[in-house]
Amino acid sequence: KTTEPIRQSASKENESPEQPVFEVEKIEEESTAGDMLFYDPKQDLSRYRKPPLSLLEDYRNQLREVSQEELERNNQKIVECLRTFDIQIEKIVATPGPTVTLYKIVLSPGIRISQFTRLEDDIMLSLAARGMRVIAPIPGTNMVGIEVANDKPSLVPMKSVLDSAKFKESRYDLPIVMGKSISNEIVMLDLARLPHLLVAGATGQGKSVALNAILASLLYKMHPAYLKLVLVDPKRVELNLYSKLENHFLAKLPDAENPIIIDTKKVVYTLNSLCIEMDARLELYNKAGVRNIKEYNKKFLERVLNPLKGHRFMPFIVVIIDEFADLIMTAGRDVEGPLTRLAQMGRACGIHLVIATQRPTTNIIYGPGNDVCGMGRGDMLISAGSDLLRVQCAFIDTPEVERMVEYIAGQQGYPGAFELPEYSETDRQDVVSTTGGQRDELFEEAARL
Repeated sequence: KTTEPIRQSASKENESPEQPVFEVEKIEEESTAGDMLFYDPKQDLSRYRKPPLSLLEDYRNQLREVSQEELERNNQKIVECLRTFDIQIEKIVATPGPTVTLYKIVLSPGIRISQFTRLEDDIMLSLAARGMRVIAPIPGTNMVGIEVANDKPSLVPMKSVLDSAKFKESRYDLPIVMGKSISNEIVMLDLARLPHLLVAGATGQGKSVALNAILASLLYKMHPAYLKLVLVDPKRVELNLYSKLENHFLAKLPDAENPIIIDTKKVVYTLNSLCIEMDARLELYNKAGVRNIKEYNKKFLERVLNPLKGHRFMPFIVVIIDEFADLIMTAGRDVEGPLTRLAQMGRACGIHLVIATQRPTTNIIYGPGNDVCGMGRGDMLISAGSDLLRVQCAFIDTPEVERMVEYIAGQQGYPGAFELPEYSETDRQDVVSTTGGQRDELFEEAARL
């Protein structure tokens, strides 16, 4: 609606040369005054429908509860083990979870925590458990804890967490449901606040399932106008299922053939392109007098910002990289440079990273991050600050992902993928020539040190 009067005035240029100028100025005044109609970014895909929960399985035959016999057996073994080492306790309470049970213990007065923590290996030996972790103390309580893996772990279906009121009523900008805690509470995070996520664990621990859970959360909650995904899959097998979402949710370089980025060279170009997009957004923030993407989009939706001056609605961009270690081995610094910039400055611009790797350390990228790691079959520890929270990741299988993707892809979409700014080998050489042509004045001193 903002451009229609301009097109009409252009066709009447020979009749009244002053008319176009008058109408453009009128649009500027109305845009800056905020008197025009509220802009709706969903109008191009107004008939889009989010996937129904009926596409997902409930896995009722794989839901199990911890037996009372198992709880009493472990309870007794813990008490006997502690008594052997002269550690008296006042109370012990079991809190069963899907995969792990937390035994909360109140130590008798005079017993030091260090006495308790030294017995971790002895307790594990007496329980003959396949997995155990000592928490001393449990944050916010006067108790210590022992997490013991259940004999028969239970599954947490993705359908059960997406069907919860917590997810449906969430007002998070980028809600992701990770699963259920030990107390069977649904654990949900806002990726927009984290602002980045590192999914770490050895092969077979469930990293790819965690990525699918994150993607399913976003696809079940977000409209294509508000979210764009950049999917990087060096292994070429995990994220290929989402290639059919090209005209709805995916973003790529203008000349990219494959919507899923699998070539290392294209990864480098894409990450640098995202840096260009980030810088462009920061420049528009400066012109608009705002600090982040929420403030900017609010002004744009209210028609306070004029599209004729380069302003545009900005969707969130989530970059998901499966197996980051492979990229570091093949590309090294070419990947680290732009990725570090995105990690440090991407949050305000609505650009967020989700990186999967076999190295469970945030040192793999130089910037703020949060860990997700675990001990197998979807059991994980989430670190979103100083404390570790044990969660059983929600499970979504490949056929469920396929049905979800097919449902979205079968609807009307955009003409193509969301195009990122162009980036070429020439741009890369210019950057190298300006940054790597001369040694830093402190280079020799640093080398000696």
